[in-house]
Amino acid sequence: MNIIKTAEGTTLNLALEGRLDTTTAPQLEAELKDSVDGVTELNMDFEKLEYLSSAGLRVILAAQKVMNRQGKMVIRHVNETIREVFEVTGFIDILTIE
Repeated sequence: MNIIKTAEGTTLNLALEGRLDTTTAPQLEAELKDSVDGVTELNMDFEKLEYLSSAGLRVILAAQKVMNRQGKMVIRHVNETIREVFEVTGFIDILTIE
């Protein structure tokens, strides 16, 4: 998985490419831990995300909890496959998806 990170002031943008699964979830988790201090807006772009496993969902949920305390998190450009995962797991009701 590739993570393309851009920061503008207190806004952090992360674009994910590839698979977010058991193998790559720790990579995203580490990136978030290193990057969210002082961030009030976290934007995640899933346009090129092909697969999302339960390990990936756990990292996304943890990020949402952190951002609930310090700002907001938005997930953009979700394809049908990923949207279905969010719907089946109930994450569609927890996350802000545009």
